[in-house]
Amino acid sequence: MLNRKLKILADENMPMAEAIFSRFGEVRLCAGRGLSAEQLSDADVLLVRSITQVNKALLQGSQVQFVGTATIGTDHIDKAYLEDNDIAFANAPGCNADAVVEYVLSVIYQLAAKYQFDPKERTYGIIGVGNVGGRLQKRFEKLGFKVLLNDPPRAESEAGFSDLDTLLEQADVLCLHTPLTLDGDHPTKHLLSTEQLQTLRKNAIVINAGRGPVIDNTALLKVGQQRSDLLFALDVWEHEPAVNAELAARCEFVSPHIAGYSLDGKIRGTYMLYQALCKHLQVRCEEPLTDFLPEAELSFKEQGSLTALELMTLIYDPQVDDQLLRGTLELPEADQKLAFDQLRKQYRVRREFASLKVANATNPKELSALGFQLAD
Repeated sequence: MLNRKLKILADENMPMAEAIFSRFGEVRLCAGRGLSAEQLSDADVLLVRSITQVNKALLQGSQVQFVGTATIGTDHIDKAYLEDNDIAFANAPGCNADAVVEYVLSVIYQLAAKYQFDPKERTYGIIGVGNVGGRLQKRFEKLGFKVLLNDPPRAESEAGFSDLDTLLEQADVLCLHTPLTLDGDHPTKHLLSTEQLQTLRKNAIVINAGRGPVIDNTALLKVGQQRSDLLFALDVWEHEPAVNAELAARCEFVSPHIAGYSLDGKIRGTYMLYQALCKHLQVRCEEPLTDFLPEAELSFKEQGSLTALELMTLIYDPQVDDQLLRGTLELPEADQKLAFDQLRKQYRVRREFASLKVANATNPKELSALGFQLAD
């Protein structure tokens, strides 16, 4: 692959793909959902996101020698097929972890303001303590929150984890960040179904910004209809891009699988695949990530009388995504699915908390724990 210019096919929602990969050859952008084998006929490199199923049906007969997904999860990739056919593979673990963490924090602070509770007085349960869950744990702990952790694969060799039943009984806020696995010792599909959901504490909050099928959405709706005290925030859905409109109506916050859609995270994911391709080709990475990150539109702010929530909302307001998705749910099913993808494709520029430096902070410890920079 080093002896000629490469032909690279990349998801059109992968920012900076042309700028970052053009040193290797021709970069063509494509729609990730519905990608066909014909489009890969002459491609050497395939770069996707989570909506593209990469398997034998897509790759057989192609000359693709490297597949990269600019996502943490890999359940959309047939890694066994890639390995059997000597196709190199890379994903981007942790690329958008901070963005997902900030989505969760934003939802919690919004709900705390609406229902008038102190976030520090709640117990938080994190299910799945990998890149995202681990970073969420660290921010919770810096904020002084009580945290329970559930991660059966890690619990086999590490201490400090709770079993699922204990976590469900004790946590006031559930944050799901487990990958979707269908088999093995710890499958996660429908990890939370009727039996588990019925044990939730009074006034519990369920936030899923991981994978939709980890919660049985039918069971969640049923339990939600039986218990008006429960609060739901769903960024992911069991049958994406279809959204259960009845379940969405029962949720406090809904969004079209965009929790990790910060510009920083998406460019970081693209760049991590660039690093992986450089390693595969045995060439040096010539440009640093900072070369591709644009200056934030809002990069400095005097705190003044602004609360932590108001500063968070300047950077990311989950109510915007909520209203946009709800506006599509009365469309015919086919149109609603298209609208779901369009909301992702045309997503606004969203930066991470670290892009904002706060001066004269009245609550510097909290703002630092949330992820903001503090001016000297």
